[in-house]
Amino acid sequence: MSRIDSLPPLRAVIATHGIAAQKSLGQNFLLDLNLTAKIARMAGDLVGSDILEIGPGPGGLTRGLLAEGARRVLAVEKDPRCIPALEEIAAAYPGRLDVVLGDALDVDVAGRLTAPIRIAANLPYNIGTELLVRWLSPPTWPPFWDSLTLMFQREVAQRIVAKPGDNAYGRLALLVHWRTDARIVMDLPPEAFTPPPKVSSAVVHLTALPAPRYPADAAMLNRVVATAFNQRRKMLRSALKPLGPGIEDHLTAVGIPPTARAEEIGLEQFCALTRSLTPQI
Repeated sequence: MSRIDSLPPLRAVIATHGIAAQKSLGQNFLLDLNLTAKIARMAGDLVGSDILEIGPGPGGLTRGLLAEGARRVLAVEKDPRCIPALEEIAAAYPGRLDVVLGDALDVDVAGRLTAPIRIAANLPYNIGTELLVRWLSPPTWPPFWDSLTLMFQREVAQRIVAKPGDNAYGRLALLVHWRTDARIVMDLPPEAFTPPPKVSSAVVHLTALPAPRYPADAAMLNRVVATAFNQRRKMLRSALKPLGPGIEDHLTAVGIPPTARAEEIGLEQFCALTRSLTPQI
C-alpha cells in the first residue's frame, strides 16, 4: 500500500479541519484521489522535478503529485484553514512538501524552486486566467517553468487551445500558441467536485517552447492583437486604425487582406504584422 493511502480520506480531512469550500476563494474541491492521481500523471514524469501548486486546498492533488514521485512540492495556499491538513501531508512525505500561506498573485515563488520546475494546479476559478497570463509573459523567455498542467473552466480551456475561425479564438489562444504547445488532456464534469460548480472543467497541459514560435516584440504583439480583437467584428483595416496611418499598406505587405477580421488571422500573420508595424508604434 502506498503512503498516500495511509492518509485519511479527503472528506474526513475536510470534516476534521472544518474546511467547507468558500465561494469567495473560488474553491471547488476535487476529492476523488483516483482523479487527482490521474491529473498528476498528466503533468509528466515528476521524478527529479520541483512542482509549484497553487490553491492545494485540503491536498488532493498535492498527495497525487507526491505519490507520483515529485522531488519537492511548493504549495501556495491562501486559506489558513487548509494549512493543518497540508502539514499532515508534509509529515507523511518528510522534506518534500513546503507550504506557503499567501496569495498566489503576490508570492514570489521562482526563488524557492530548483530546476527543472513544473506547475500543476487545480486553479481557483477567480484567478486562473490571470496567473496563466503572468506565467506566459515573463520579462525573458524561456520561463522558470518547463510545463504547466492546469485545471480551468471548460470554456477557458477552449479559449486556450482555440484555432483561427473558432468562436473561442482570441488573445489568450495567440499568447499561448506563441510560446507553448498546449492541449486539453482531461475533462471533468461538475459532479466530480465538492461543491459542484455550475460549469464543466478541463485540464490543459502546456509545454514551454525554447523560443517563441515566430519572431516579434512581445509588447508590440500584445498591442496589435489587443487592438485587433477589441473590435473583432470589424474589418482589420478599421479595427487597427488606432495603430497609426497606412494600416492597409502594412496588412497588404504581410499578406493579410484588409477586409479580414481578427478571428480569421493566425499567429504567424499577426507576428509578421507586428514586425511591419514595430518601427511606427
